[in-house]
Formats: sequence, C-alpha cells, structure tokens
Amino acid sequence: MAAPCGRGALPLVFVAISAALLTYNALVSSRSGLLLPLASSSFPTATATATATASSSSARRFHTAVTASGSVYNTWQCRVMYHWFKEARRGPGGGEMGGFTRILHSGKHDEFVDEIPTFVADPLVEGDQGYIVLNRPWAFVQWLQKADIKEDYILMAEPDHIIVKPIPNLSRDGRAAAFPFFYIEPEKNEKVLRKFFPEDKGPITKIDPIGNSPVIIEKESLARIAPTWMNVSIAMKKDPDADKTFGWVLEMYAYAVASAIHGVGNILRKDFMIQPPWDLEIGDAFIIHYTYGCDYDKEGKLTYAKVGAWRFDKRQYMEKPPPRNLPLPPNGLPNRIPQSVVTLVMMVNEATASMPDWDTYAAG
Repeated sequence: MAAPCGRGALPLVFVAISAALLTYNALVSSRSGLLLPLASSSFPTATATATATASSSSARRFHTAVTASGSVYNTWQCRVMYHWFKEARRGPGGGEMGGFTRILHSGKHDEFVDEIPTFVADPLVEGDQGYIVLNRPWAFVQWLQKADIKEDYILMAEPDHIIVKPIPNLSRDGRAAAFPFFYIEPEKNEKVLRKFFPEDKGPITKIDPIGNSPVIIEKESLARIAPTWMNVSIAMKKDPDADKTFGWVLEMYAYAVASAIHGVGNILRKDFMIQPPWDLEIGDAFIIHYTYGCDYDKEGKLTYAKVGAWRFDKRQYMEKPPPRNLPLPPNGLPNRIPQSVVTLVMMVNEATASMPDWDTYAAG
C-alpha cells in the first residue's frame, strides 16, 4: 500500500522482506593503538587470548558486506580492501569480525570470485539511470533474501575503505553504529525530504546525517530497512527536485530516510573512519575512506582540486589498477604531508605487494 508522502510526492511502496524470495518487480510495485604498515604485516599475529575472545564474542559477530559494480576501478579497490579486512580479522581485537561478501551487482561472475567471497546480484531491471549506486539497495535486498548469512549483524562497507585496525561491534541495544557525514543535512533539506518522510513519521531530526556505509546494524533491522531504502532511492531519482538537490549522495539520503521510517536509531561514531586529506591523523579511527584526491605542491601544501607535484587520487586508476610501489611523498618538505595520507599510500602498497599476480593485473 502506498504511504502518503505529502503534496506532490511520488507514492512509495514499503515492503517487508518475507521468507520467500521476492522478485524485483514485486518489490517495486507492491581503541587499541594504531597499527601502522610494517614490512610484513600491519596486524600482529592473533594470540591465544585473542582467539578466546573471538569465541566468546560470537553472538556479537558481524558480517562485512561491500557492494561493487565489477568495473576495473571498483575491483582493484575491493582486492585491497579485502586484504586489509583479512589482516584485521586475524589480529588481536578482531574476534567480532565474521565473514565477508562482495555483493557484485553486475549480474555476472568475474575472475575474482575465487579470491574474494562474492554474491552476484542482478542490476535493476529498469537500469540505473546513469547513477550506478542506485543498484546498491536492490543488491542488498537480493543478498539478504538469498544468502546464508551466519552472523546476526552486518557491517556495510565500501571498496574504497581500508581497515587500519580491528573493528569491534560498535552497535548497541538495537541501535546501529554509523558515521556522521557533514554533507548529509536533513534539516536544511526538510522541504524535499518531506515528500519521502511525511509529517506523521515525526520530526525531521529523526533522520540521522548518515549514509548506508559505514554502518554496523542488526541483520533483522537491515532486512526491514533494505526494501524501503530501495524504493525511496528509486522514488528520489525519479523526483526532479530530489535528484537535483541530493545528486551523487541521493541513495545516502534514501538510506537515512528508510532507517528513520523503520525506527532504527544510530549511534553516531566520528571515530568510525577518517577521510584524507581533510583528516590529518589516523587517531582512533578504524577505517580510512579515500574518496578525496590528495594533491600537494613542491612545498608540501595541499592543492585540492588542482593536480599537485605529488598526488594520490583513486580516480587516476579508473581504467587500470595502480602499479606496485606507488611513490610516497618526498621527505624534507617545508610542510609535512599528513600522516593519514602517507599511511593510506603505504597500505595500498603493502596490499598490492602481497598479491603475486599484481604486476600482470596492473599491466592490463
């Protein structure tokens, strides 16, 4: 049944996941210290104590899920991300990190399904409308329906996340744990959001400033949220005002709305991740999110949005993976390149060095 969404709103269909597989057409219609990279491994070998802790914390274990399109750009990031996931899970404090799945929403297997645990999901039947992440919520719906997920909690992560230390289950008492994004501003965008989160759902402040990632959430809660997240994403994309207002972060807003509709609160954890070059130090963070380019001039000053004398930007490697041994910032600059940026490049280098086929892979 369509929910009232306010004047001029597109009707939304909020569908609960049932035990039986629902088709897409039916759905849319009805702190430990920082562990810096070392020559061999950033994470110490798991001890007997860590193993015992892992056993005792099995009820709180979470499954890490990463959505990917299957592009070269997404794939090399997934390979690096999975390397550091494995290192974190087997280190002391990694006892609550359970299984891992790359949810590949290209609809077809690729050559890395044996390297990275992978669930192949179908893309949207009607297409992604030039917005590739519109496939993400539908991919999660399929995975939650079909996969045998042993853990009771899910960590939703992304290919461009690097885990810098073992992650505990940060959710508590039915509330998810999520990173607060400064650019997700529900109160500022209340007029548009009321089309999808009507007055009878409560104050606009019920919508947290989050996206779907990184989030640690109870599996049962995500199973309720995911179909609504999908439907709200599609409805927002079809709404000219919402599409223009939210742009590339549209499905992030859709997740925040869906979470609020289902009454799932979020513990906002600023220490969940950092985003170089704006965050200068690793601090207590668990994840490096390398969404922004890191460009510096010959003096070591940030030249954001302008190609620098030294740089690392994932967008340099959209067509081909990065080579091994990416150059580190030169020493002795008048201005020191931030620790967060140096650590990021070191960890990419260590991951690629661990993969015997990387030279051939990067050569295309």
